[in-house]
Amino acid sequence: MKKFWILFSLFILPLVFYIFLSKGIYKYSNLPILTENVLDVQEFSSTNTTFKEHLTVVCFLGNDLNTAKGSMFNLNQTIYKRYYQKPYFQIVAILPKGTENNYKSAIEELSAFTDISKWNFIYTNENNITSTFKSLNTPYSLNENLYSENAFIVDMENRLRGRKDDEDTADGKLYGYNMKSVSTLKNKMKDDIDIIYYQLKKSAEKESRRKRKI
Repeated sequence: MKKFWILFSLFILPLVFYIFLSKGIYKYSNLPILTENVLDVQEFSSTNTTFKEHLTVVCFLGNDLNTAKGSMFNLNQTIYKRYYQKPYFQIVAILPKGTENNYKSAIEELSAFTDISKWNFIYTNENNITSTFKSLNTPYSLNENLYSENAFIVDMENRLRGRKDDEDTADGKLYGYNMKSVSTLKNKMKDDIDIIYYQLKKSAEKESRRKRKI
């Protein structure tokens, strides 16, 4: 009997653990598409900023800096600093035209300790802001200052990515990530961005194998 348990711990247990882990990776290696054809900021931006061919975190900061500043800094510390050196990654902050001076000092604060080259601040009119937000097709809404507490993941094909099995929402769908909650950004948004990078890595490996066969 002692011999059996030794063999079990050496061979069977690791195999069971590997199967469990593989199924877990398979389950979480595909982040669902919740919305197709999100309106690209390229449609109205005077810069070269676009969602296409980028992995974009989109946020709507509104015209009240006091409301938005905490969200902006949480997003920077928890998400941006982790991913800004990775390929494709960017943050696009959409703000009302005329708030440039309001946000100048906050942006300078960010740049004092962070390379903010992957932060894109797009100033535009209310119609463009609401049209972009509506194109995400979420159950959320902008407040009277055109601010949303949620940040969103838009992939390289202008698709909103999120969850369909989130334990904290009534229908399981998670469209956006609350920027006021560091734990949400760290435990949900970070994990979901990691999944997309995992998908990208696997797709690149598959394409590389295909090319070698040709």
